Amino acid sequence: QVQLVESGGGLVQAGGSLRLSCEASGRTFRSYAMGWFRQAPGKEREFVAARAISWNGGSTYYADSVKGRFTISRDNAKNTVYLQMNSLKPEDTAVYYCAAAKSGLARTRLTEYDYWGQGTQVTVSS
Repeated sequence: QVQLVESGGGLVQAGGSLRLSCEASGRTFRSYAMGWFRQAPGKEREFVAARAISWNGGSTYYADSVKGRFTISRDNAKNTVYLQMNSLKPEDTAVYYCAAAKSGLARTRLTEYDYWGQGTQVTVSS
């Protein structure tokens, strides 16, 4: 069982930045693919970013809507994955969820992920 705890959400003006953190329990963190998803009011949960495991260290994936503005990274020594969000827009407002997949190859689909955090609210004002 893996527990995920997100932090770092908050209220920010458009154009600002936030960094989300997700700390995972367990000793097998480095073998999990990690992802970030978000859910805005009245909308379905959607993919934001992911970092899969591969023979050459890992591959990153981003939704088109955040490409060039968001960066996912991980620190295996701290069992933590981060989401650096720059140039935030009001449409980025959502609850952001961290997810972990036992398959290191998981990428963009919600169903690939086995464990979920409780979410952290990000609100971007115009």
